[in-house]
Amino acid sequence: MAVIEDVRSLGEGLERSYQVYVRGALRFRVGQIVYVAFSLDETVMGFAFPKEERAALVASEPHKFQMPSASEMRFNWVHADLAALDPTEARELVVDAWRMVVPKKLSRAYDLTHPNGPG
Repeated sequence: MAVIEDVRSLGEGLERSYQVYVRGALRFRVGQIVYVAFSLDETVMGFAFPKEERAALVASEPHKFQMPSASEMRFNWVHADLAALDPTEARELVVDAWRMVVPKKLSRAYDLTHPNGPG
């Protein structure tokens, strides 16, 4: 079972990433782009994910992943039930979401310094 603390230091440590609270909920941003957001009750993690692949992700593990709300369907976004994720999987989702919003050179630099992933 993953919790916010499993990913907080990772999100703070990724280059150009910073945390903010919006209406009491934790979000991670690069610039003004939100790439990870948590629900107020900290049970759901929304994260950047390619639109064209999200239906397949949700269909593959519906107990873990859900489509975003109707108002969020226009964004590259998916929701995950934190209780259904293990901490390593949650960290991998955060890094993959971060990769979507940073230049490729930052993503490559991360890979060089973390050859085994976020662990």
